[in-house]
This record gives sequence, structure tokens and C-alpha cells, in this order.
Amino acid sequence: MRGTSGALYFCDHAWLGGPRAQSDVLVATRGPWIEAVTVGAPRPRHAVHLSGLTLPGFANAHSHAFHRALRGVVQAGRGDFWSWRDTMYEVAAALDPGSYHRLALATYAEMALSGYTAVGEFHYVHHQAGGRPYADPNEMGRALLAAAADAGLRITLLDTCYLASGPGQPPAGVQERFSDGSAARWADRVEAMGLVAASGEGDGGLPAARAGAAVHSVRAVAPPDAAVVAAHAASRGWPLHFHLSEQVRENQEAVAAYGRSPAAVMEAAGALGGHATAVHATHLSAQDVSLLGRSGTNVCMCPSTERDLADGIGPARTLADAGSALCLGSDSHAQIDAFAEMRGLEYGERLVSGSRGNWPVSDLLAAGTAAGHGALGWSRAGSISPGSVADLVTVSLEGPHMAAAEGHAVQMAVFAAGAGDVDHVVSGGRVVVSHGRHLLVPEVGRSLRAAIGQLVRR
Repeated sequence: MRGTSGALYFCDHAWLGGPRAQSDVLVATRGPWIEAVTVGAPRPRHAVHLSGLTLPGFANAHSHAFHRALRGVVQAGRGDFWSWRDTMYEVAAALDPGSYHRLALATYAEMALSGYTAVGEFHYVHHQAGGRPYADPNEMGRALLAAAADAGLRITLLDTCYLASGPGQPPAGVQERFSDGSAARWADRVEAMGLVAASGEGDGGLPAARAGAAVHSVRAVAPPDAAVVAAHAASRGWPLHFHLSEQVRENQEAVAAYGRSPAAVMEAAGALGGHATAVHATHLSAQDVSLLGRSGTNVCMCPSTERDLADGIGPARTLADAGSALCLGSDSHAQIDAFAEMRGLEYGERLVSGSRGNWPVSDLLAAGTAAGHGALGWSRAGSISPGSVADLVTVSLEGPHMAAAEGHAVQMAVFAAGAGDVDHVVSGGRVVVSHGRHLLVPEVGRSLRAAIGQLVRR
């Protein structure tokens, strides 16, 4: 992703870490990188003025782009995760490369408007109906890569291995689109994609996309196949993500089939560690928490989705104390709002603990920024500092959400701001959003309506 040759940004206020913002911050960029940061600087006449509170770019560490079509459809009425999944499968069955690109482009543009500059796409709709590959077996994945580039986001394509409908059961119905037949064939297809490795960004250009791997879950991938995926990712320095213990039924099936919890299954498969991210991690035993924490496995919480699907509230504080870095994702996109995910992490913990202030606000921001980028392989993103990726997100202080923010703008942003308060977004040195308007996808709402409408009509 190329930025300009060099630019200066003058921030009225900028969060550089800690509990408070700094004032009069001058950020110099060169290409996609931050070259220098000066606090208390005079405002140069030729600098771009970022009026408000400027934060590092957010990372959406867990996304299923096509789920955006479900918003408003699945929220009303009674049901549970499994009834929701039936509706989700109907959308998955209707996708083709063209409709997937249109929907993902509009969804990623909505993310950019919310301040996201990178996305981890947990991608498993690989093939045509019945599992027949496209002429290019990675055509669906390439549609996602193009959509992210067109929307101005970096993407880590977490190419997902999905081989079964449950332990010992072959894929059924639309799940046949997800399966490569074996972990070895999954690996062959992923290698043909030809994406760069995930470790280190280098000192020159910044790639627009990175390779990553995913095991859908222990329901969908048996332990020997999970081990193949984990080894493949480790040998190439790719991040490895997996859904883990999102549902009690998943735990029960794992114990019945394998005699151990999903976390223990993934440990035995060699899938835990600092390169790995467990998504949801909602229903964990003390032993599970210890396995994840001791291994340094990241945990991606998705508070808005976990509420929407009635999944439950995971032991976030306990996991963090055990050693797992926490990051955040919008998952099914019941809403796309980085601020809602950050405060959702704290509010969920308040509900189960009966106490407030479970994380300093700086830790919540870190979960939404640096930790998420790190979990996706973007090790030099997520902070406003020299040598970091030039991702800047400016929150307006003029609207009612942020009125009277003087002196505590950082706290107010985390606990009161919303996606609509984002005024300016620089992604990898490139201005993507200006004055609340997406410069690459000018009519995001219209694009979403058209993409979802065309998909539903099919």
C-alpha cells in the first residue's frame, strides 16, 4: 500500500500512549511510515490540520465480510447461535466472486469510516456449490484482497481450513463450499495464492495484504488436520487464528470425540503460542485459561457479536492476567464500530465481576490498535511513533458525543465516541477518509444497499 512521498500532519491532540493525549503534535510521514513525532510543535502552514483527537489506526482482528448482509435480519425474534447459523449459510450459498467483492468492498469501506486501517478476514467460502473449485481455486480469496485494496485497508487473509460438519462428520450442504477435502489440499491451494509472509514489514514499501492461516474450529477440523495447518503456518511465519469454545456444545463435542477440551486439542496440535490467536474463547475452564495464557496465545474478543448471538461473556480479565494479549474484532458485523468493541470489553467484565475499571483506558486502546495489528502480523502498526505504519484516525470533538472533552478526550473517546465521530483516516500514509467521507468509495451506504440487495435477490 503506497503512501505519498512525504506529508506533515498537525494534530490538535494525539494519543501517544498513557492515560492522556498530548497537544500540538506534529507527525511527519514518508511513504507509508511515520518518520518523526514532535510534541508541543508550532503548526506549519503547509501541514494537514487534524482537528480533534488523533489515535492510531484500529485493527479489526476478526471479520467475516459476508455476514454484513445479515444485519437487521437476524437480530429480531427468538433463537440461538445455531438458528442464526442456518440464516448465515443461506447467504454463504448465494455468494460468487463478483457479489463477494461488492459486499466486501462496501463492508471494508464501512470499517474505514469507523477508523479501521487493517482487517483480518477469516475466509472460508472457497469453492462453488458442491465444493467444485473455480478455475482459479483462490478466486474468492482474490475478490477479498481486491476489495480491501479498493477500500484502502490492509488485509491479512486468514485462509481457513474447514473439513467437517462436526467431529467425524463430512461437510453437508453449503459447507461443501468451504472444504478442500484435506489439510494437505488446503495447504496446496493456499500456497498457490502467493501472498507474502507475515513476519516483519521491512524498511521500504508496505504490502497491502499478508498471508495468514486459520483452523475454523475443532468441530470443523480434526486434530491431525489441525496439526498440519499449524505446522504449515509456523513454517512460514504466518499468524494462525481459530474459533475456540464459542459455544458450550463445541466443548461437549470435543470432549466426547477427543477426550479433551478444544483448547487442549489445539495445544496437542501445536497450534498455541505467540503467533496464534484464539477467537471468542468464551466458555473456558481454569485449565483452558492456563493453557492459553502460559503459551502466550492471543485472544480476540468480539463483544458486539458475542452479545448479539447470545454466546456469553468470556473471561477476558482472567485471560489477560494469565498472559494472553487481548485484541478485538467485529466478527459478524452486527455493528462496525471500533469504539463499541473497546468499551464492550470493559462493560462485559463489569457485568460478570460487579466492579468497574477492569482495564486502564490505555489498555483498551491497545487492544483495539497495537494488539490487533500484531495478531494479524503487522508488527510495526498500532502506535503513533517513529518507524510505525502511518495510520492516523482523528475523532472530531465538535459533535455531541465528544462535547466538553477537554482534559479527558481519551477516556471520552473510548467510552462515548462512535464510528460517526471519525473525521479523518490515514491508512499506510494514504488519506482514505476526509471530513467523514470515504474518498475511495464515496457512497458507502448506497454501495452496501446495492451489494446486499443484489445478493438477497439471488
